[in-house]
Amino acid sequence: MRLSERIKSGAPLLKEDTKSDMLPDPEAYNLIKSKVHSRLVEQLDLASVTELPRDVLSVSIKEALQEITKSDNVPLNRKERSMLVKDLMDEIMGLGPIEPLLADNSIQDILVNGYSQVYVEKGGILYLTSIRFRDNNHLMQIIDRIVSAIGRRIDESSPMVDARLADGSRVNVIIPPLAIKGPILSVRKFGKVPINIKDLLAGHSMTYEMMEFLKALISAKINILISGGTGAGKTTLLNVLSGFIPDKERIITIEDNAELRLDQPHVVSLESRAPNIEGKGAVGLTDLVKNSLRMRPDRIIVGEVRGSEVMDMLQAMNTGHPGSMSTIHSNSPRDALSRMEVMAGMGSTFFSEKALRRFIASAINIIVQLARLPDGKRRVISISEITGMQGDAITTQDIFSFTQKDVDKDGNIHGVFRGTGIMPSIMEHIRVHGIKLDPMIFQSIQEV
Repeated sequence: MRLSERIKSGAPLLKEDTKSDMLPDPEAYNLIKSKVHSRLVEQLDLASVTELPRDVLSVSIKEALQEITKSDNVPLNRKERSMLVKDLMDEIMGLGPIEPLLADNSIQDILVNGYSQVYVEKGGILYLTSIRFRDNNHLMQIIDRIVSAIGRRIDESSPMVDARLADGSRVNVIIPPLAIKGPILSVRKFGKVPINIKDLLAGHSMTYEMMEFLKALISAKINILISGGTGAGKTTLLNVLSGFIPDKERIITIEDNAELRLDQPHVVSLESRAPNIEGKGAVGLTDLVKNSLRMRPDRIIVGEVRGSEVMDMLQAMNTGHPGSMSTIHSNSPRDALSRMEVMAGMGSTFFSEKALRRFIASAINIIVQLARLPDGKRRVISISEITGMQGDAITTQDIFSFTQKDVDKDGNIHGVFRGTGIMPSIMEHIRVHGIKLDPMIFQSIQEV
């Protein structure tokens, strides 16, 4: 029976599927949903209805839906009607097909590659979902809803946009002609309940001894740089470490997109601003870091250094703001130092190569390296101390490290967290701040 004949005859829209008991025929279901949605727009004043509470709106849509399906003789069973109401609610008040994914706390990333392909990340692993948009126009409607909510636009003249959802989730959009196969939407979610140190220990992201060392560094106002690749957990660790800062201190956070969630009472959060439609009004991280120095900070936390603002950050660390922290995209501590040199060269300040390296070595004390392993686990793979200069090179030494041993049949990576046995040169600085650390933590070994 053809689709049009099946709908006219009132035949059920459900079909058997080997993976679930009953699933709707996508083609027929979308045809019905589009028809009912059009009728709803005609019957309801959506401009005023969407201002109603969600439960009241749901009742209004259900009542209108019953009238429409009854008058139009639309074949819907109870399961289909319930699904249709939910989908229409998401279309009117939310972000359409991906709204359920935003509500799922187990999902970290939502990756939409055109209308027909939606991936999610759970536990560090990517999974292809069965969720689809009707077409690229439907996807663009959702994208326009996201972008317009922050006063931005996206079109052929401005085909890339960074945005943020109401819950703080970070959104990136790129559309044709830059995206060849259709609009691309990427959502980096942030959990309603922030990850804490207990979660990191339970997930074997680090050991108790490493945590005790990092906690001592924060209390002793040691400057820390967190390095790692995309999705390695840099911001998560930065947020956790920031929680060790005493409540009595004034903290200024500077970010491109406000992601840090600090519980201390005296926190000032600053966020950069993109240019407006006319290309004016941009405020970058460099401007914010410079301005923060006039705000009497005890500590400055830069969400991520990407350019010339690294020089202002280093100067802050070197001129009376110890205990400051930041993150950087890099594959190793040595690469992180090289990237800082390159980024420092983007600014107008000129240093000789040796002077710049000496400046970096005096500002940064500790580099914490993170990695997301092939099994999806995020781990601190090294904690390194910058010990100074030897000739023209910055010298470092590993205090803790993680070594991969093997992979089991399920793809889980087995390895060892190990203290190198080297006593950090900053131990005396930690001691004079009244912090006691057991020297044996630097000889700890833990298999995971």
